[in-house]
Amino acid sequence: MKFNKLGQSDLEVSSYCLGSMTWGEATSEDDGHWQLDFSIENGINFVDTAEMYPTNPLRKETAGNTEKIIGNWINKRKKRDDIIIATKVVGIGNKTVRNGQAINKSTMEEALTNSLKKLKTDYIDLYQLHWPNRGSYHFRQNWNYNPIHQDTKKIKQDIFDILDFLSKKVTEGKIRTIGLSNETAWGTMQFLKIANENNFERVVSIQNEYSLLCRFYDTDLAEVSHNENVSLLAYSPLAAGLLTGKYQDGKVPDNSRLQASPGLMGRFNQRSLLAVQNYLSIAKKYEINPVHLALAYCDQKPFMGSIIFGATTKEQLKTIINGLDTKLSTEVLNELDKVHREFPFPI
Repeated sequence: MKFNKLGQSDLEVSSYCLGSMTWGEATSEDDGHWQLDFSIENGINFVDTAEMYPTNPLRKETAGNTEKIIGNWINKRKKRDDIIIATKVVGIGNKTVRNGQAINKSTMEEALTNSLKKLKTDYIDLYQLHWPNRGSYHFRQNWNYNPIHQDTKKIKQDIFDILDFLSKKVTEGKIRTIGLSNETAWGTMQFLKIANENNFERVVSIQNEYSLLCRFYDTDLAEVSHNENVSLLAYSPLAAGLLTGKYQDGKVPDNSRLQASPGLMGRFNQRSLLAVQNYLSIAKKYEINPVHLALAYCDQKPFMGSIIFGATTKEQLKTIINGLDTKLSTEVLNELDKVHREFPFPI
Protein backbone atom coordinates (compact mmCIF):
# COMPACT_ATOMS: atom_id res chain seq x y z
CA MET A 1 0.00 0.00 0.00
CA LYS A 2 1.24 3.46 -0.93
CA PHE A 3 0.87 6.29 1.61
CA ASN A 4 0.53 9.98 0.85
CA LYS A 5 0.88 13.06 3.02
CA LEU A 6 -2.16 15.31 2.93
CA GLY A 7 -0.96 18.79 2.03
CA GLN A 8 1.40 20.25 4.61
CA SER A 9 -0.03 18.18 7.45
CA ASP A 10 1.60 15.25 9.20
CA LEU A 11 -1.26 12.95 8.19
CA GLU A 12 0.01 10.02 6.11
CA VAL A 13 -2.98 8.28 4.60
CA SER A 14 -3.23 5.16 2.49
CA SER A 15 -3.78 5.91 -1.19
CA TYR A 16 -7.18 4.22 -0.84
CA CYS A 17 -9.76 5.27 1.74
CA LEU A 18 -12.68 3.20 3.02
CA GLY A 19 -15.96 5.02 2.44
CA SER A 20 -18.78 4.41 4.90
CA MET A 21 -21.84 6.29 3.64
CA THR A 22 -24.01 3.17 3.31
CA TRP A 23 -23.35 1.91 6.84
CA GLY A 24 -26.54 1.84 8.84
CA GLU A 25 -28.73 1.63 5.75
CA ALA A 26 -27.60 -0.75 2.97
CA THR A 27 -24.71 -2.06 5.10
CA SER A 28 -25.19 -3.45 8.60
CA GLU A 29 -23.08 -2.53 11.62
CA ASP A 30 -21.50 -6.00 11.69
CA ASP A 31 -20.51 -5.69 8.03
CA GLY A 32 -19.15 -2.19 8.62
CA HIS A 33 -16.96 -3.51 11.43
CA TRP A 34 -15.79 -6.38 9.21
CA GLN A 35 -14.91 -3.89 6.46
CA LEU A 36 -12.82 -1.85 8.89
CA ASP A 37 -10.96 -4.94 10.12
CA PHE A 38 -10.40 -6.30 6.61
CA SER A 39 -9.24 -2.95 5.27
CA ILE A 40 -6.72 -2.45 8.08
CA GLU A 41 -5.41 -5.99 7.55
CA ASN A 42 -4.78 -5.03 3.92
CA GLY A 43 -2.93 -1.79 4.61
CA ILE A 44 -5.72 0.80 4.52
CA ASN A 45 -5.54 3.25 7.44
CA PHE A 46 -8.11 5.84 6.33
CA VAL A 47 -11.91 5.93 6.72
CA ASP A 48 -14.25 8.70 5.58
CA THR A 49 -17.65 9.51 7.04
CA ALA A 50 -19.96 12.48 7.67
CA GLU A 51 -22.45 13.61 10.26
CA MET A 52 -25.38 13.16 7.83
CA TYR A 53 -24.57 9.56 6.82
CA PRO A 54 -25.98 7.02 5.96
CA THR A 55 -27.29 7.87 2.50
CA ASN A 56 -29.56 6.17 -0.04
CA PRO A 57 -31.86 7.42 1.29
CA LEU A 58 -30.95 10.37 3.51
CA ARG A 59 -33.28 10.41 6.52
CA LYS A 60 -33.46 12.44 9.72
CA GLU A 61 -34.10 9.22 11.60
CA THR A 62 -30.80 7.65 10.55
CA ALA A 63 -28.50 10.68 10.23
CA GLY A 64 -25.42 10.12 12.39
CA ASN A 65 -25.76 6.35 12.58
CA THR A 66 -22.67 5.78 10.42
CA GLU A 67 -20.49 7.70 12.88
CA LYS A 68 -22.01 5.62 15.68
CA ILE A 69 -21.07 2.40 13.88
CA ILE A 70 -17.46 3.57 13.55
CA GLY A 71 -17.47 4.72 17.17
CA ASN A 72 -18.71 1.33 18.35
CA TRP A 73 -15.89 -0.31 16.39
CA ILE A 74 -13.32 1.98 18.01
CA ASN A 75 -14.73 1.25 21.45
CA LYS A 76 -14.86 -2.49 20.83
CA ARG A 77 -11.53 -3.00 19.06
CA LYS A 78 -9.48 -0.36 20.93
CA LYS A 79 -7.67 0.52 17.69
CA ARG A 80 -8.06 4.29 17.53
CA ASP A 81 -4.42 4.87 16.62
CA ASP A 82 -4.64 2.39 13.74
CA ILE A 83 -7.14 4.47 11.80
CA ILE A 84 -7.26 8.02 10.44
CA ILE A 85 -10.83 9.34 10.59
CA ALA A 86 -12.24 12.01 8.29
CA THR A 87 -15.72 13.38 8.89
CA LYS A 88 -17.72 16.39 7.68
CA VAL A 89 -20.05 19.11 8.93
CA VAL A 90 -23.20 19.47 6.81
CA GLY A 91 -23.67 22.65 4.80
CA ILE A 92 -26.69 24.76 4.02
CA GLY A 93 -29.78 23.17 2.51
CA ASN A 94 -29.66 19.59 3.76
CA LYS A 95 -32.75 19.22 5.93
CA THR A 96 -31.73 15.97 7.62
CA VAL A 97 -29.35 17.72 10.04
CA ARG A 98 -30.19 20.97 11.91
CA ASN A 99 -32.91 21.57 9.32
CA GLY A 100 -30.45 22.86 6.74
CA GLN A 101 -28.69 25.64 8.64
CA ALA A 102 -25.54 27.19 7.21
CA ILE A 103 -22.07 26.38 8.49
CA ASN A 104 -21.11 28.86 11.21
CA LYS A 105 -19.43 28.83 14.60
CA SER A 106 -22.58 27.70 16.39
CA THR A 107 -23.46 24.86 14.02
CA MET A 108 -19.84 23.69 13.86
CA GLU A 109 -19.64 23.60 17.67
CA GLU A 110 -22.75 21.43 17.78
CA ALA A 111 -21.65 19.24 14.88
CA LEU A 112 -18.14 18.67 16.19
CA THR A 113 -19.36 17.86 19.70
CA ASN A 114 -21.86 15.34 18.33
CA SER A 115 -19.34 13.73 15.96
CA LEU A 116 -16.76 13.28 18.72
CA LYS A 117 -19.41 11.70 20.93
CA LYS A 118 -20.73 9.35 18.24
CA LEU A 119 -17.25 8.37 17.07
CA LYS A 120 -16.22 7.75 20.71
CA THR A 121 -12.97 9.61 20.23
CA ASP A 122 -11.23 12.65 21.68
CA TYR A 123 -10.13 13.98 18.29
CA ILE A 124 -10.91 13.89 14.59
CA ASP A 125 -7.98 13.61 12.21
CA LEU A 126 -9.49 15.48 9.26
CA TYR A 127 -12.52 17.73 9.69
CA GLN A 128 -14.15 18.81 6.43
CA LEU A 129 -16.84 21.23 5.28
CA HIS A 130 -19.28 19.05 3.32
CA TRP A 131 -20.02 21.86 0.83
CA PRO A 132 -19.79 25.67 0.79
CA ASN A 133 -22.45 27.92 2.27
CA ARG A 134 -22.69 29.76 -1.05
CA GLY A 135 -23.63 26.58 -2.93
CA SER A 136 -21.75 24.30 -5.28
CA TYR A 137 -21.61 23.17 -8.89
CA HIS A 138 -21.17 19.57 -7.78
CA PHE A 139 -23.88 16.88 -7.71
CA ARG A 140 -24.83 17.68 -11.35
CA GLN A 141 -25.59 21.30 -10.48
CA ASN A 142 -22.92 22.45 -12.94
CA TRP A 143 -25.46 22.63 -15.78
CA ASN A 144 -27.22 25.58 -14.14
CA TYR A 145 -24.43 26.97 -11.96
CA ASN A 146 -24.30 30.78 -11.90
CA PRO A 147 -22.27 32.66 -9.24
CA ILE A 148 -23.19 36.21 -10.28
CA HIS A 149 -25.43 36.78 -7.25
CA GLN A 150 -22.82 35.74 -4.69
CA ASP A 151 -21.98 38.29 -1.99
CA THR A 152 -18.17 38.28 -2.08
CA LYS A 153 -17.76 40.25 1.14
CA LYS A 154 -20.08 37.89 3.05
CA ILE A 155 -18.35 34.82 1.64
CA LYS A 156 -14.95 36.06 2.79
CA GLN A 157 -16.32 36.87 6.25
CA ASP A 158 -17.84 33.37 6.45
CA ILE A 159 -14.49 31.84 5.57
CA PHE A 160 -12.71 34.01 8.17
CA ASP A 161 -15.16 32.95 10.89
CA ILE A 162 -14.97 29.27 9.91
CA LEU A 163 -11.17 29.23 9.88
CA ASP A 164 -11.03 31.12 13.17
CA PHE A 165 -13.25 28.51 14.82
CA LEU A 166 -11.51 25.48 13.32
CA SER A 167 -8.04 26.82 14.13
CA LYS A 168 -9.02 27.11 17.79
CA LYS A 169 -10.28 23.51 17.75
CA VAL A 170 -6.95 22.39 16.33
CA THR A 171 -5.19 24.21 19.18
CA GLU A 172 -7.53 22.50 21.66
CA GLY A 173 -6.60 19.11 20.20
CA LYS A 174 -10.11 18.21 19.05
CA ILE A 175 -9.12 18.35 15.36
CA ARG A 176 -5.75 17.49 13.81
CA THR A 177 -6.27 19.22 10.46
CA ILE A 178 -8.99 20.53 8.13
CA GLY A 179 -10.25 20.08 4.59
CA LEU A 180 -12.88 21.17 2.09
CA SER A 181 -15.39 19.24 0.02
CA ASN A 182 -17.37 20.02 -3.13
CA GLU A 183 -15.33 23.21 -3.53
CA THR A 184 -14.20 25.31 -6.47
CA ALA A 185 -10.75 26.66 -7.33
CA TRP A 186 -11.75 30.20 -6.31
CA GLY A 187 -13.24 29.02 -3.03
CA THR A 188 -10.18 26.98 -2.17
CA MET A 189 -7.88 29.90 -2.90
CA GLN A 190 -9.94 32.13 -0.58
CA PHE A 191 -9.50 29.65 2.26
CA LEU A 192 -5.76 29.53 1.63
CA LYS A 193 -5.40 33.32 1.30
CA ILE A 194 -7.39 34.11 4.46
CA ALA A 195 -5.50 31.43 6.41
CA ASN A 196 -2.15 32.86 5.33
CA GLU A 197 -3.17 36.42 6.17
CA ASN A 198 -4.42 35.56 9.66
CA ASN A 199 -2.17 32.68 10.70
CA PHE A 200 -5.14 30.30 10.67
CA GLU A 201 -5.06 26.57 10.07
CA ARG A 202 -4.47 25.76 6.40
CA VAL A 203 -6.74 23.37 4.48
CA VAL A 204 -4.82 20.29 3.35
CA SER A 205 -7.36 18.51 1.14
CA ILE A 206 -10.42 18.85 -1.07
CA GLN A 207 -12.92 16.00 -1.25
CA ASN A 208 -14.52 16.30 -4.69
CA GLU A 209 -16.03 13.85 -7.13
CA TYR A 210 -13.51 12.36 -9.55
CA SER A 211 -13.68 9.41 -11.92
CA LEU A 212 -13.36 8.49 -15.57
CA LEU A 213 -16.83 10.02 -16.00
CA CYS A 214 -16.23 13.16 -13.94
CA ARG A 215 -12.95 14.98 -14.56
CA PHE A 216 -13.66 18.60 -13.60
CA TYR A 217 -10.65 18.48 -11.27
CA ASP A 218 -8.21 18.09 -14.18
CA THR A 219 -8.46 21.81 -14.97
CA ASP A 220 -8.17 24.65 -12.45
CA LEU A 221 -8.26 22.57 -9.28
CA ALA A 222 -5.37 20.39 -10.45
CA GLU A 223 -3.32 23.58 -10.74
CA VAL A 224 -4.37 24.60 -7.22
CA SER A 225 -3.36 21.17 -5.92
CA HIS A 226 0.06 21.38 -7.52
CA ASN A 227 0.97 24.95 -6.63
CA GLU A 228 -0.67 25.15 -3.19
CA ASN A 229 -0.01 21.60 -1.98
CA VAL A 230 -3.64 20.64 -1.43
CA SER A 231 -4.51 16.98 -1.99
CA LEU A 232 -7.60 15.58 -3.69
CA LEU A 233 -9.70 13.01 -1.87
CA ALA A 234 -11.70 11.54 -4.74
CA TYR A 235 -15.22 10.36 -4.03
CA SER A 236 -17.37 8.26 -6.40
CA PRO A 237 -14.35 6.89 -8.32
CA LEU A 238 -16.64 4.17 -9.71
CA ALA A 239 -19.36 6.73 -10.55
CA ALA A 240 -21.84 5.19 -8.12
CA GLY A 241 -21.22 1.75 -9.62
CA LEU A 242 -21.63 2.72 -13.28
CA LEU A 243 -17.99 1.96 -14.11
CA THR A 244 -18.31 -1.61 -12.82
CA GLY A 245 -20.55 -2.34 -15.80
CA LYS A 246 -23.30 -3.82 -13.64
CA TYR A 247 -25.95 -1.42 -15.00
CA GLN A 248 -25.31 -2.04 -18.69
CA ASP A 249 -28.02 -3.54 -20.93
CA GLY A 250 -30.85 -2.38 -18.68
CA LYS A 251 -29.72 -4.33 -15.62
CA VAL A 252 -30.76 -3.16 -12.17
CA PRO A 253 -29.37 -5.68 -9.64
CA ASP A 254 -31.31 -6.31 -6.45
CA ASN A 255 -30.17 -4.17 -3.52
CA SER A 256 -28.06 -2.04 -5.85
CA ARG A 257 -27.64 1.71 -5.52
CA LEU A 258 -29.56 2.27 -8.75
CA GLN A 259 -32.50 0.40 -7.30
CA ALA A 260 -32.42 2.52 -4.13
CA SER A 261 -31.66 5.79 -5.94
CA PRO A 262 -33.06 5.85 -9.51
CA GLY A 263 -30.94 8.05 -11.73
CA LEU A 264 -27.92 7.89 -9.40
CA MET A 265 -28.17 11.65 -8.76
CA GLY A 266 -28.06 12.44 -12.47
CA ARG A 267 -25.25 10.05 -13.36
CA PHE A 268 -27.43 7.43 -15.07
CA ASN A 269 -28.28 8.35 -18.66
CA GLN A 270 -27.69 7.19 -22.23
CA ARG A 271 -24.50 9.25 -22.60
CA SER A 272 -22.93 7.81 -19.47
CA LEU A 273 -23.90 4.25 -20.40
CA LEU A 274 -22.30 4.70 -23.82
CA ALA A 275 -19.12 6.13 -22.29
CA VAL A 276 -19.01 3.24 -19.81
CA GLN A 277 -19.34 0.74 -22.65
CA ASN A 278 -16.23 2.24 -24.24
CA TYR A 279 -14.30 1.99 -20.96
CA LEU A 280 -15.47 -1.59 -20.51
CA SER A 281 -14.13 -2.41 -23.98
CA ILE A 282 -10.70 -1.11 -22.95
CA ALA A 283 -10.82 -3.18 -19.77
CA LYS A 284 -11.68 -6.27 -21.79
CA LYS A 285 -8.98 -5.59 -24.38
CA TYR A 286 -6.25 -5.37 -21.74
CA GLU A 287 -7.76 -8.05 -19.46
CA ILE A 288 -8.20 -5.70 -16.51
CA ASN A 289 -11.15 -5.87 -14.13
CA PRO A 290 -13.23 -2.71 -14.84
CA VAL A 291 -13.23 -1.88 -11.11
CA HIS A 292 -9.45 -2.05 -10.97
CA LEU A 293 -9.16 -0.03 -14.18
CA ALA A 294 -11.29 2.82 -12.83
CA LEU A 295 -9.56 2.95 -9.45
CA ALA A 296 -6.03 2.64 -10.85
CA TYR A 297 -6.76 5.50 -13.25
CA CYS A 298 -7.53 7.76 -10.28
CA ASP A 299 -4.54 6.52 -8.30
CA GLN A 300 -2.10 7.51 -11.03
CA LYS A 301 -3.14 11.17 -10.97
CA PRO A 302 -0.37 13.37 -9.47
CA PHE A 303 -2.79 15.43 -7.35
CA MET A 304 -4.35 12.41 -5.66
CA GLY A 305 -4.21 12.16 -1.88
CA SER A 306 -6.56 9.19 -1.49
CA ILE A 307 -9.40 7.50 -3.36
CA ILE A 308 -12.59 6.94 -1.39
CA PHE A 309 -14.33 3.73 -2.37
CA GLY A 310 -17.40 2.10 -0.90
CA ALA A 311 -18.66 -1.47 -0.75
CA THR A 312 -22.04 -2.74 0.37
CA THR A 313 -20.98 -6.40 0.49
CA LYS A 314 -17.93 -8.36 1.59
CA GLU A 315 -17.48 -9.68 -1.94
CA GLN A 316 -17.32 -6.16 -3.36
CA LEU A 317 -14.69 -5.12 -0.84
CA LYS A 318 -12.58 -8.21 -1.51
CA THR A 319 -12.72 -7.54 -5.26
CA ILE A 320 -11.61 -3.95 -4.76
CA ILE A 321 -8.74 -4.78 -2.41
CA ASN A 322 -7.50 -7.60 -4.61
CA GLY A 323 -6.75 -5.08 -7.36
CA LEU A 324 -5.30 -2.14 -5.47
CA ASP A 325 -1.82 -2.78 -6.86
CA THR A 326 -3.03 -2.42 -10.47
CA LYS A 327 -0.92 -0.06 -12.60
CA LEU A 328 -2.00 1.19 -16.01
CA SER A 329 0.42 1.49 -18.90
CA THR A 330 0.80 4.65 -20.96
CA GLU A 331 -0.96 2.83 -23.77
CA VAL A 332 -4.01 2.16 -21.62
CA LEU A 333 -4.04 5.71 -20.25
CA ASN A 334 -3.95 7.09 -23.78
CA GLU A 335 -6.94 4.98 -24.78
CA LEU A 336 -8.86 6.15 -21.73
CA ASP A 337 -8.14 9.76 -22.65
CA LYS A 338 -9.46 9.16 -26.16
CA VAL A 339 -12.79 8.05 -24.72
CA HIS A 340 -12.83 11.10 -22.46
CA ARG A 341 -12.37 13.40 -25.46
CA GLU A 342 -15.36 11.74 -27.13
CA PHE A 343 -17.51 11.79 -23.96
CA PRO A 344 -16.01 14.63 -21.89
CA PHE A 345 -18.76 15.15 -19.27
CA PRO A 346 -21.40 12.45 -19.72
CA ILE A 347 -22.80 12.90 -16.22
